[in-house]
Amino acid sequence: MTMVTRLIFCGLPLLGLAAGVHAADACVTLRSDDPQMQLLKVVSVPAGEIPEANAGRAALTGQALSRAAMPAHCLVEGVINPRQGAKGESYGIRFELRMPQPWNGHFLFQGGGGMDGILSQALGAIPFRGATALPALNRGYAVVATDSGHAGRDSSDARFGLDQQARLDYAYAAIGQVTRQAKQLIAEYYGHGPRHSVFMGCSNGGRAALMAAQRFPTEFDGVISGNPGLRLSRAAVAQAWDTRVLEAAAPRTAAGEPILSQALTRDEQALVADRILARCDALDGAKDGSIDAMSQCHFDPKELQCTSSGQGKCLSDVKVQALRSVFNGARDSQGHSLYSDWPWDAGIASDGWRSWKLGTSETAQPDALNATLAANSLGYYFMTPPKPQLSLADIDFDRVAAQVNETGAINDAIDTRLSSFIANGGKLIVVHGNSDPVFSANDLRRYWDRLSQTNGGAQQLSQSARLFIVPGMTHCGDGPALDNFDPLQALQDWQDSQQAPQQIIATGAAFPERSRPLCPYPLEAHYRGKGDLQSAEAFVCSLPKAAL
Repeated sequence: MTMVTRLIFCGLPLLGLAAGVHAADACVTLRSDDPQMQLLKVVSVPAGEIPEANAGRAALTGQALSRAAMPAHCLVEGVINPRQGAKGESYGIRFELRMPQPWNGHFLFQGGGGMDGILSQALGAIPFRGATALPALNRGYAVVATDSGHAGRDSSDARFGLDQQARLDYAYAAIGQVTRQAKQLIAEYYGHGPRHSVFMGCSNGGRAALMAAQRFPTEFDGVISGNPGLRLSRAAVAQAWDTRVLEAAAPRTAAGEPILSQALTRDEQALVADRILARCDALDGAKDGSIDAMSQCHFDPKELQCTSSGQGKCLSDVKVQALRSVFNGARDSQGHSLYSDWPWDAGIASDGWRSWKLGTSETAQPDALNATLAANSLGYYFMTPPKPQLSLADIDFDRVAAQVNETGAINDAIDTRLSSFIANGGKLIVVHGNSDPVFSANDLRRYWDRLSQTNGGAQQLSQSARLFIVPGMTHCGDGPALDNFDPLQALQDWQDSQQAPQQIIATGAAFPERSRPLCPYPLEAHYRGKGDLQSAEAFVCSLPKAAL
C-alpha cells in the first residue's frame, strides 16, 4: 500500500465519509471551509509505521517511548487562528490528529509538557516513563496533539509569554479550539462523532488535563491527569527558592561561585533516603524498600547532623538547614508559604529527584531543571509585567507572589467546581508521584480535600474522581517506584461499567517481579500480615492508622 499525501487549504467544503469509500480515499478528501482553520497536510498512513523516538520530550511529559507499530490511520495536520502577534512574531495553534482504522469510537486529547511549543506525534502514549501498555492510537482511539498556540525552540522556551493571546492559548484556550476542530474532522471522517472524549497528560499536560475538566466540562467525559502542575505559577516560585537555598549550601569554585550539583552528593542523597526508609519503610507492615504508609512518614534531617566528634556518616549543619528549607517549602521573610511543603520519601536518592533539584554539572553552570527552567518561565510568562532578563538571584520572595498572581489566575488549575463535568458523566483519574521534586504531592492532597468539600464530600466525589499517589515515584515516572500501570484502561473500564477503580495494579523496573495496588486517596497499601511480599494480593487498601 502506498502512502497517499495531499496538501489542503481552507476555503473548501467538508466532505463526509460515504459508505463503501476506501479509507485512504476518504482521508485525502477531507476539507475545511472554516476560515479560522487551515488544513496543512492530510496523509493516509499504512499500518506498520514506527513512532519517532523523542527522549527529550519524554523528560518533561513522561510519555513512554512506544516502539509499537502504528495501525493504518488518517493523519491530519492543521493550524487554527494563524496570526501576527506581539513584536511581529507568528502565532497559531498547530495540531496533529490521527484517526485509526478500525476506530473504537473514542477520542483522546494528548497533553504536552513544559512550556509546550512543539508538536509531538499524536500517539496517546501512557504518560509515565515506565509504562509498557499500548498507546491509545493502537487501541483504536482517535488522538490529537497540539503545540498550544506557539512555536518554541523546545518545550522550555517561554518567550511566547510576551503575547497576550499566546498566554491565553497556553493556559487553557487552545484546548477548546483544538477539541472543537478535532471533533468536527472525526465526525466528517467516520460519519459520526466520538462516544467518549478523554484528555490525558502528565506534568503541564496533567495541569491541562485538569483544565479540560474545569474549563471545558461538557467536552470531555474522561480525564487522566498525571503529576499535574496544579499551581504552576507558584511551583515556578518554588523552583527558584529551592535553587537559591541549595546554592547557598553548595561548595564554591575558586571564583566563589556555587556548584549546585554538590549541595548534596549522591552519597548524601542515599544517606538521607536510607534514614527515611529506616524510619518509615515498615509502617505499612512490610519492610520492602518502599514507603507505602506515606501519610505516617515523618522525618527531621537534624538526626543526620554531624556531631562535634565528626564520626560516622552525617550532614553538615548547612546542608541540614538547606534540606529543612526545601522540604518546608518556599516562604517570604514573614514566614508566609509561597507554595507548599514536600513529603519525605525514598525518591530523594533517585536520578529523577536530582535532575530537577541538583543536576549533574561539576561547574558553576548548573544543569538542574529547576535552575534552567525557572528564570525563563517566571520572567517571560508568570510575572506581570514580564522580566525577560530575569536572574534567579534577583527574585524578591516578598514580592514574587503578587508578581505571578495575574498569570496564575488564568493558568493554575485550582477550580474545585466540577458540577457540569460530573453531570456530563465525567470520570477523573489523577496519578501523582509522592517523590515528585517539582510539583508537591502535599499540595495536590490539599487540593483534593478542597475538591471533596466542594463536590458533596469525599464519598460522593469518589464516584466521579479518584486520586492515586505512587510511593517513591518522581516526576511522571522513575524513582524507587512501580511506575508501570495503565490508567487509560482503568478509565475505560470505569466508563463501561460505571464502577470506580478500587485500585490500579502497578509493576516496575525498580522492583522486578513485584506488584502492588495503587490505592485511591486517602487509602494506602498495607500488608495483610501474610502472603508473598512481592504480590499485590498480599496488600489491602485501607485508611491510614491516624485516620481510623
